[in-house]
Amino acid sequence: LCNIVCNGKEYLWQADPSFWKRHSPVLFPIVGSVWENEYRIDGATYNLTQHGFARDMNFELIREQPDELRYRLADNEESRRRYPFPFRLEIGYRIQGKQIEVLWEVKNTGDKELHFQIGAHPAFYFPAFDMKSNERGYLGFDRTEDLKYILISEKGCADPEHEYPLRLLPLDTHTFDRDALILENNQVEKVTLYNKEKQPYLSLRFTTPVAGLWSPPAKNAPFICIEPWYGRCDRAHYDGEYKDKDWMQHLQPAAVFKGGYVIQIEE
Repeated sequence: LCNIVCNGKEYLWQADPSFWKRHSPVLFPIVGSVWENEYRIDGATYNLTQHGFARDMNFELIREQPDELRYRLADNEESRRRYPFPFRLEIGYRIQGKQIEVLWEVKNTGDKELHFQIGAHPAFYFPAFDMKSNERGYLGFDRTEDLKYILISEKGCADPEHEYPLRLLPLDTHTFDRDALILENNQVEKVTLYNKEKQPYLSLRFTTPVAGLWSPPAKNAPFICIEPWYGRCDRAHYDGEYKDKDWMQHLQPAAVFKGGYVIQIEE
């Protein structure tokens, strides 16, 4: 995705590199970072940088309709050097009224079990952004009791042993001073971005087991990312097998995984 325009208004961050150079990348075959950018499969070590490689590869357009587009990425020589699995990844975008349904499909095209993670990283403008004000609005959730989040601890990896309580989240210039907030264990299925008057602006719906919330720390950035994830970064110092990572997805040969999320304009 590069634009989401409704009633002449742009909602998707326009990738100013002085803050963050992306709009809405897909995260595959990992979400977040693996410890020291290394991971292990059957004793062999491979290298992957944060969020994997799919976001920087060219997809083939395979379907084009007035209200839907679908794209495909298949493994190739370059991907297999970093990720030794045959796969086919398809991404669809379907417009219905004031919402966009994002569709993910992963197929195991090999003859061994496929291990992967996939996630979204869309960035949305804060409503009525004012650089001179510390206030940015609020995030609300479809669940309000006993919500907890964890934090990134070091080198892009998480500390799942320490949890912090969460309710309606006021957003300001210091909300993400410690980097992303990570909600695990299917705690929420809807996140809504509200303006400073607590009126709904935009929401995401999903059934992913993990969700991330992020804006660049200490940059006074005009946007926030609401990120549904089937996966998560390594826990700090993880040195086990790739297949045993937290929140790993598994596919038998010829099997297909389907997932996705919905972006809803609420104004």
